[in-house]
Amino acid sequence: MMIDKIQNEIISEFEVFDDWLDKYNYLIELSNDLPKIDPQYKTNEYVINGCQSKVWLRADLVDGKVVFTADSDAIITKGIVSLLIRVLSGRKPAEIMDAELVFIDRIGLRENLSPTRSNGLLSMLKQMKLYALAYQTKMARQGTTSTPAGEKPERNG
Repeated sequence: MMIDKIQNEIISEFEVFDDWLDKYNYLIELSNDLPKIDPQYKTNEYVINGCQSKVWLRADLVDGKVVFTADSDAIITKGIVSLLIRVLSGRKPAEIMDAELVFIDRIGLRENLSPTRSNGLLSMLKQMKLYALAYQTKMARQGTTSTPAGEKPERNG
């Protein structure tokens, strides 16, 4: 499914709620859909800097597409990262780097987060795009379109 179509689905899902308390509750529900990171990767190496809570993010390249898994010690943050993964996981690196995530503003997420959570959202998105850039660079150097599952690029930041 195309990135824009998934974003439109998310926007439609959030439009049914009138207030942000209901939207927060929905984010909590979405945390159950988060593709969980393997516990062995819940280390400092995979922690996203800039988040108020702990967020672990891992990316693998499978058949030329970046697949993300994550976890967080905060339930709302889990919901937020699950939305990002829903939109960006399973995409080619260039698609991730070029993606404009309009749903974040359209559902009012950015304006209804605390400043520290908003910074965390930007940090999660930045790390996802850095993983995509690293994989794209690695594939270009190798002259291939895929990396064996589990092999990761050099981490930036």
